[in-house]
Amino acid sequence: MKTSHSFSPSQPSAGSRSPLPKDGIERARVLARQFAETAVARDAAGGTPKAERDALRQSGLLSLSIPADYGGQGARWSETLETVRIFAQTDSSIAHVYGFHHLLLATVQLFSRPAQWEPWVEQTARKHWFWGNALNPLDERTTVRRIGDWFEFSGKKSFCSGALDSEMLIASGKEEIGGRMLIAAVPTARAGITINSDWNCFGQRQTDSGSALFERVRVEAAELLRDPGPLSTPRSSLRPLLAQLVFIHMFLGLAEGALADARHYTLHEARPWFRSPASRASEDSYTLRHYGEFHVALEGARLLAGRATALFDEAWLEGDALSADARGHVALAVATAKVAASRAGLDVASRVFETTGARATHGALRLDRYWRNLRVQTLHDPVDYKLQDIGNWVLNAQVPVPSFYS
Repeated sequence: MKTSHSFSPSQPSAGSRSPLPKDGIERARVLARQFAETAVARDAAGGTPKAERDALRQSGLLSLSIPADYGGQGARWSETLETVRIFAQTDSSIAHVYGFHHLLLATVQLFSRPAQWEPWVEQTARKHWFWGNALNPLDERTTVRRIGDWFEFSGKKSFCSGALDSEMLIASGKEEIGGRMLIAAVPTARAGITINSDWNCFGQRQTDSGSALFERVRVEAAELLRDPGPLSTPRSSLRPLLAQLVFIHMFLGLAEGALADARHYTLHEARPWFRSPASRASEDSYTLRHYGEFHVALEGARLLAGRATALFDEAWLEGDALSADARGHVALAVATAKVAASRAGLDVASRVFETTGARATHGALRLDRYWRNLRVQTLHDPVDYKLQDIGNWVLNAQVPVPSFYS
């Protein structure tokens, strides 16, 4: 693999610290506190959070969702997604690439048979592999040509979150003849793959969501995920719902992080407006109203997310017995939670400044990063189309049709 990047310097995060707890959620909390120490500086710097990714490797959390039979910890998706939310409270870039890692592990399990995915999953648990994304079905610039009993991938992919500093990639391409989309699991170091360091958005600045270039990359038939493949069964169609749940928990974590930082600032730094009868900002009636509204919005989104996640856990355990109708009702619950988390998150992350005042906009605080990160990520999947799906169910009793985004 060729890479066109240089890692941004990061302070060591875990190597010299005390051992992490055995419980996955507690491990995530410890790491999140460590990541918080450098989160503001790394948001300003951008680039690859190399030390933090290595800390995740050392923590064992990359195998959290892997079944125990394959060397993992066998966590339910509700627990794995909770760790995504915990990371997002302090560092949503880490939450993104970490959540996508588990999504990509689920992808090989959903799109292929055990004989194919078991070796990848076992090696991930044993060698602490990080998985990166080069799928992006909307970007059709990568073409696939069959050459004998193998396939050649050539072209470019955008939004390749977490591809830098990964050991494995999930990549997609469009068949040269027939136009069918093919998806493969390949080593990131495979000859002909170049991961570009060209991500430069105002949010999610350390997700390395730039481009990847495939130059006549050889992909073996055994590396293609074709049985059952994407969206071919109700079970394989769970993949986009898990992707949505990763985003939902990221949005909740970001909003909770914004609220926590704003609360600290309001209690310790903010001053009441000169017309307020309150002697402290934390006693101002308008400020109290804002915090009450923030809590109601977030509590509602949390409850909807919890319900959607619980339904997803049940659907996952159904396996091949999952029905299309049951899958459709999970999709509705996920879409509802996605709308609520998006709206509540953007509202809270923007309006917290009404409770902190003008001094809280100082650049060194970077309290705007919560809104920036939310705004960038929510644009990748507009909630207007989630509302359309929900409205079609309410009005016409039709569950969402599976796609890569619903």
